[in-house]
Amino acid sequence: MVKSRIFAPLEIAHLRKAIPKLRLRMPPADCRKIAIRKSQIENRRGFTLIELLVVIAIIALLMAVLMPALQRVRKQARTVACMSNVKQWSYCWHMYLDEFDGKFPSGAGASGDWPEKLRPYYKDRGALTLCPAATKPYTEGGRVPFGAWRWRTEGGGWTNFQDKPGEDYGSYGLNEWLGDRPDDRYWKNREQKKAGDIPLLLDCVYYDAWPDHTEGPPPVDGIVTEEIHLVCINRHDGFINTVFLDLNVRKVGLKELWTFNWNRKYDIHGAWTTAGNVRPEDWPQWMRRLKDY
Repeated sequence: MVKSRIFAPLEIAHLRKAIPKLRLRMPPADCRKIAIRKSQIENRRGFTLIELLVVIAIIALLMAVLMPALQRVRKQARTVACMSNVKQWSYCWHMYLDEFDGKFPSGAGASGDWPEKLRPYYKDRGALTLCPAATKPYTEGGRVPFGAWRWRTEGGGWTNFQDKPGEDYGSYGLNEWLGDRPDDRYWKNREQKKAGDIPLLLDCVYYDAWPDHTEGPPPVDGIVTEEIHLVCINRHDGFINTVFLDLNVRKVGLKELWTFNWNRKYDIHGAWTTAGNVRPEDWPQWMRRLKDY
């Protein structure tokens, strides 16, 4: 049982004097709130190390997600710009062939000097002669298939110089089987029944190419040992841009190159076509993922 204490009169008087003093020492409620807010503000003046690391991690994650997308957009933009260049070349060839009654150049090396023969029909050499994905000449360290070739004038003709600086350069090549020459394999003029299957000008590591149906694909991308290797280049993610004899321009799959009528005796059902029973494992490793034709 709790016993109640009986205060003496003197003790009661002392307590009465002490209670007002205690009340005066306690801060008002508003003052306490202001003190708390001030303390909170002072604590929020900067980021903590953990907060800073979290922000950096989020930014790095966003960059990792966005960079591949930006790279794809850049590649697509280059492909579109290259397609525009090839389309401009189709106009140049259209004007040239109109002026010469549809006939291609004649004589030895007729196709090799096509930049000079088309000179009257274009002005902007740098922008038009170069694919945006291939702007650095091999003589300056350009890498196949993204490098550009050089040529320069010599005695009125055009001769390629792989090891010397030249007056001009480019990254497109002509189908060398287009020319008014004695050999019956040549397409001598543009009036052909299968003009839409005859390549005219396309992405190339040289200014012309003489593909033959007996040639196989390059074992490694960028290795050039056959004429068709000059155009079988992975410049646009498994495709190259091409203008055909009917002046139609489109993307061409690398395996599709073996299905075109490069010359009058080219076998479009050769060993490297689906019609010729090529198997997926027959292709070099770097080409196996590409579309079959």
